[in-house]
Amino acid sequence: MKILITGGAGFIGSAVVRRAIADGHQVVNLDALTYSANLENVEGVASDAAYAFEHVDVCDRPKLEDVFARHAPDAVMHLAAESHNDRAIEGPLDFVRSNVMGTAILLEVARDYWNGLDAARKAAFRFHHVSTDEVFGALGEDGDFTEATPYDPRSPYSASKAASDHLVRAWGHTYGFPVVITNCSNNYGPHQFPEKLIPTVITRALEGKTIPVYGDGRQVRDWLHVDDHAEALLLVLHKGRLGETYCIGGDASKRNLEVVKLICAHLDKMAPANTPHADKISFVTDRPGHDFRYSIDSSKVEAELGWKARMPLEAGLENTVRWYVDNYGWVERIRERGFHSDRLGLVKA
Repeated sequence: MKILITGGAGFIGSAVVRRAIADGHQVVNLDALTYSANLENVEGVASDAAYAFEHVDVCDRPKLEDVFARHAPDAVMHLAAESHNDRAIEGPLDFVRSNVMGTAILLEVARDYWNGLDAARKAAFRFHHVSTDEVFGALGEDGDFTEATPYDPRSPYSASKAASDHLVRAWGHTYGFPVVITNCSNNYGPHQFPEKLIPTVITRALEGKTIPVYGDGRQVRDWLHVDDHAEALLLVLHKGRLGETYCIGGDASKRNLEVVKLICAHLDKMAPANTPHADKISFVTDRPGHDFRYSIDSSKVEAELGWKARMPLEAGLENTVRWYVDNYGWVERIRERGFHSDRLGLVKA
């Protein structure tokens, strides 16, 4: 297949790009290259004949139409999105523009393109929208999100993603457009932008700075390694039932403070400091509207498509810490572009 992947220079998008190329697909990576995008994430495949890059914003309809006309993709995987909760609190309208309007414009361009395909290509075409478990709101001490969980977004970010999910479903129902949606739990792994929780802990520890943790650190997240997620996304693209939603989780729920302490233990072995890294943990004022717990039931995607997360959290964290220790130059080059971990002073979880 030739797959148009939006946001393919981002953390999850680049993992999908790399996996799709490895699986023998052609990829058109469409990315606006906003602050968290990084073409270094796809350097390993950039010279491959099956790879093409388009520097385009999903809100730019004329340029999108040109990309579809020139590349004639067989499918779209829509990952381009603003995704950092702290930034959404500071500037919510940027998230509405990218996540809501960007999705609507992409849907219309893709639908126009789809309507012009011959019967065989039209029947095979798919639009895969990649979303988050945060659209479901927050859980108490028990229970899991499923595909039947009502939407209850609590933040500007999750509200914008919920809106985009609804748009995709509406295009599917109203126009018969061939859509599928996935909602994932928190991703982690190499190449993640340093403002997110796990790379924030690693990079600040390596710099000898305090490690900020929201509130008392008791919030619970289900952690999914990005490579497991990329595998699941491509499987859903190929074999998922049209019009369906699939929840994708890592089956690895931990309190934030537990995750931070595991990272610190790995850092004590790989990059020891004068004192244990956990001594640098500092509890900071909680984020407004911070959801208490997310947890995903992945039984539908497991039963229908045979997918299951393979990376255990402890091994995945060790692998991730090792990558940041060995590739700290990647972080330093992001610093040179103007990002610093003190800019927001807090962490995403």
